[in-house]
Amino acid sequence: MSEPLPLPMLPRDTRGRPLHDLRISVTDRCNFRCVYCMPRAVFGRDHAFLPRAELLTFEEIARLVAIFIRLGVEKVRLTGGEPLVRRELPTLVEMLSATPGVRDLTLTTNGVLLAEHAAGLKAAGLDRVTISLDADDDETFMRMNDAGVPVSRVLAGIEAAEAAGLGPIKLNMVVKRGWNEHALLPMARRFRGTGRVLRFIEYMDVGHSNGWRLDEVISADEILATIGAEFPLEPMTPTHPGEVAERYRYLDGGGEIGVIASVSRPFCGDCSRARLSADGQLYTCLFATSGHDLRALLRGGASEAGLEAELRRIWAVRDDRYSEIRSAETVTLPKVEMSYIGG
Repeated sequence: MSEPLPLPMLPRDTRGRPLHDLRISVTDRCNFRCVYCMPRAVFGRDHAFLPRAELLTFEEIARLVAIFIRLGVEKVRLTGGEPLVRRELPTLVEMLSATPGVRDLTLTTNGVLLAEHAAGLKAAGLDRVTISLDADDDETFMRMNDAGVPVSRVLAGIEAAEAAGLGPIKLNMVVKRGWNEHALLPMARRFRGTGRVLRFIEYMDVGHSNGWRLDEVISADEILATIGAEFPLEPMTPTHPGEVAERYRYLDGGGEIGVIASVSRPFCGDCSRARLSADGQLYTCLFATSGHDLRALLRGGASEAGLEAELRRIWAVRDDRYSEIRSAETVTLPKVEMSYIGG
């Protein structure tokens, strides 16, 4: 009997980083207008979103995921925009959950539509959800989301997700100076001891429409000092290489929090994430200025081998390290909008 052919080596980029995580935006549309992502002044009534024909079909997404799995991807996260505004999303979840090699299939959502979709998503094969919540009082939260949505809608989504078994729940709070830093402790108090992991995210210069300024960033040090003054913390060991959140546990056993500090504590060195936009552009960095058109290859008749070779080539030349070289010159670059490729 002949020996089986060896599997091709998994790709590494120019800095030796593997490809492990794939984030897939399924739509550029959202029912929020968060000030740090889709400010209404830019994404108003006349904003032109992608026509449906330009979005990748579920079959095209599933085809790409199967190839990404061969290159080392194990974690797949569905994002947007707001992914739950994409019609028939459970159908895509079912297709991806049935793909051999997908070990962790998750969804990032603002939670507003989650109460009606949680059970169906779980039944389709979704493992977990991450829910955005930038404050727990209506005045601040509605100022942040600029869509008139109260906190109760998101809390209902959290409850529904837990009831459906989409846990443990992670909650993301983007902290912007002058907007919601006063909600840090109230948020910590609300979710301590609930089993829900609250993660604080430094306000980032993603895209070029949110008017980012460094003086509006509440740093990880400030966040930890604020929380730690009332609830002492200690650092935790990362669960895996490339984990974006630094983890801390409450000394009294009240659970854990995370801090995602792209600005003050760059983690480019371990970044193993690729991002696929709703219209099939592949981005190798959250702060990218351009992508690679996979939709053209898919619709142009590219073979599986051809697609795999192109993905290998793209990753092999990747050298992104934006957060390590951020400066007054880089923040003004025309970077792709967060709503286009997810967080």
